Amino acid sequence: MNILTKAILIVIFVFALLIFFDLKAANKLSGLGFLNKNRPPKVRIVYSKKLSRDQIRKISSSRDAYQVFKDIWSGQMDTREEMMFLLLDRSNNVLGYHILSMGGITGTVADLRLLFSVALKSLATSVILAHNHPSGNLSPSEQDITLTRKIKEAGQIMDIQLLDHLIMTRDAYYSFADEGII
Repeated sequence: MNILTKAILIVIFVFALLIFFDLKAANKLSGLGFLNKNRPPKVRIVYSKKLSRDQIRKISSSRDAYQVFKDIWSGQMDTREEMMFLLLDRSNNVLGYHILSMGGITGTVADLRLLFSVALKSLATSVILAHNHPSGNLSPSEQDITLTRKIKEAGQIMDIQLLDHLIMTRDAYYSFADEGII
């Protein structure tokens, strides 16, 4: 049997596998990992396991949320702007957190689709957003206010409530909920 004939038989065998087995079963066979290229990647979420026992608690105020975020950032919030959010269950217990973005000294970008995909995947019923201002200025920018409103509106459609958005520095915080913006 020549090389061309062997190649044709291998191709026919692979197609037969696709026909007689589902894609998942075929992918378990060694050497057929290339079949995964057309399938979207599985979303992986890191939460809870990265929280210490002290960080897993019920959130009943903006102060509670600030303390959890401060513990997560652990003294590193002065170097660049970052945005993350807490994932909460129906009783406002912290399920975990997710880092949404890491930016530069003066800003960061938030992708609402990523926020809600993580919240949905983790079965969170509400979220609390936070980002730091390395400058130490706690005043929200127009972009901060616009982003907060967009997340709140999208959350209402998705049935995932935005409870608060905190702007944080090492020693203080600004709460959109406490200020009546949410």
